[in-house]
Amino acid sequence: MASNSSDRSDRSDKPMDQKVLRRLAQNREAARKSRLRKKAYVQQLESSKLKLASLEQELQKARQQGIFISSSGDQTHAMSGNGAMTFDLEYSRWQEEQNKQINELRTAVNAHASDSDLRLIVDGIMAHYDEIFRLKGVAAKADVFHILSGMWKTPAERCFLWLGGFRSSELLKLLVNQLEPLTEQQLMGLSNLQQSSQQAEDALSQGMEALQQSLAETLAGSLGPSGSSGNVANYMGQMAMAMGKLGTLENFLRQADNLRQQTLHQMQRILTIRQAARALLAIHDYFSRLRALSSLWLARPRE
Repeated sequence: MASNSSDRSDRSDKPMDQKVLRRLAQNREAARKSRLRKKAYVQQLESSKLKLASLEQELQKARQQGIFISSSGDQTHAMSGNGAMTFDLEYSRWQEEQNKQINELRTAVNAHASDSDLRLIVDGIMAHYDEIFRLKGVAAKADVFHILSGMWKTPAERCFLWLGGFRSSELLKLLVNQLEPLTEQQLMGLSNLQQSSQQAEDALSQGMEALQQSLAETLAGSLGPSGSSGNVANYMGQMAMAMGKLGTLENFLRQADNLRQQTLHQMQRILTIRQAARALLAIHDYFSRLRALSSLWLARPRE
């Protein structure tokens, strides 16, 4: 009887032993696969670090050579993006301050304030205009395309933009009708200012057209007979030339802003202080309505 009981116990233990062994084998296999996955993950991290280090070295060389080529046409340098964002914030604050100054000026004009009081407010607004031209100059060094394209403006404003701002000659045409009555000398002064502004604008526009043509010829010159890029040395040489030509965009923008700034100051010198106050109100109201028009257009019902 004892022998039979022992045999049954041995037979019942064998299935348990096999289950345990299978479970242990499965655990060992799972642990092995986990180690392999961890090893592969570590290798992938190491490979990524090496690739990143290599890319950083290439970017550093490109910066030292004054060349930056992005992986897509719309991708910009991080510094450019930061410069554009900073300018957009500065411009928003500038607009808020201008609105306060204009409200103060409007109140003073309606209250028939003295010439000396008006002059203080007008001079403050003119200095504020000088500040936005300074801010644009700083921002253009980081991202001239952002300023030239008017991405900091509303869509309607961008539509009528010229070299990153308003056309002085067109603004003067609008103001003449708003400032009547004007003396004969004032009419002559504003007419001469409008003509000189138009000539300067035409010269800058022609310069931009010449730059575009020259840039197109430079880029086309780097193409091989089959339309593909030629050898690497020739390609990089042509791109370096094109980069140099793009560098003149900042100069065009600076000249255009100088023209706008000088036109505003010359206009102030031609007018009386009360006329200058009315002119500044008219300029502000015009651009405010243009911004309002842009908002209405974007909010229009679409079928």
